[in-house]
Amino acid sequence: MPKMKTKKTFAKRVKVTGTGKLRKYSNYVSHFATNKTHKQLKHLHKPSLLDKSDYKRDRDLLQG
Repeated sequence: MPKMKTKKTFAKRVKVTGTGKLRKYSNYVSHFATNKTHKQLKHLHKPSLLDKSDYKRDRDLLQG
């Protein structure tokens, strides 16, 4: 059986924390930024954790 390969496009968008959780950055930070408030942009720049319901599928994308 061939080896599993890491999905590189997904690996570039997600980082694994020290406790094994997946951290991602928000989309649409600079797209139409003039229409967004300063508060919206400030919150979009912060990383967030992926939802636990997506962990099984997303960990399989990183195996390799």
